Amino acid sequence: MQFCEWEPVYTEILKDLGFERSADEASAKLLKMLTLNSNIISEDDLEAMITEDVSIVGGNVSAGDIVLLKQISKDTETLISAGSATDLLVSNDIIPDIAVTDLDGDVELQKKASSLGAVTMIHAHGDNTHLVIKHTGGFNGPVIITTQSRPDRILCNFGGFTDGDRSVCVARHFGAKRIRLIGFDMDTPADKKNTDPEMKRKKLEWAKKVIFDMNPREVTIIMS
Repeated sequence: MQFCEWEPVYTEILKDLGFERSADEASAKLLKMLTLNSNIISEDDLEAMITEDVSIVGGNVSAGDIVLLKQISKDTETLISAGSATDLLVSNDIIPDIAVTDLDGDVELQKKASSLGAVTMIHAHGDNTHLVIKHTGGFNGPVIITTQSRPDRILCNFGGFTDGDRSVCVARHFGAKRIRLIGFDMDTPADKKNTDPEMKRKKLEWAKKVIFDMNPREVTIIMS
């Protein structure tokens, strides 16, 4: 998704959720500064990793899902983990190709995935500035930095608002034709400490719109 397509959606999300674009942009500027010495890879490098078949893992992974994920061939299918799903995968000795994170969850496990070769897509927004400051320097592997607002040469925006729908947008942007969603619960807000249930519900509604309502006809979404 190009930014010209994403910006009107982003503007609606800001209005609906009461967020400030200036806060998102300030956090993104800080992320950019803190990754000056990081192993930033190019969009071309990222594109080379995306196969036509992509599996994206969410935070509601079952034991059966783990068995399935261990059978994925990295030669033919790209494995992307969204948010805290990275924690679950690493805990089960599975290293995703790409980990999409706004630095929530067990970030130490996400750093471990990075050290073992996963490309980490670190996302900055107005609510995670403190996490950007705390954790950004700890990712030793390849990194892509992303924003919700206007991108530039290094700071990327492929669309999407939550870790889950951003992962889908990345896969679509780089040519995936079949996207399998594993461990996604699109209807039940996660019961996490300090999480506003109504805010989480709204975010899930937007995630569903981005994933399903905005999905191109040539891309197949499979809920697993």
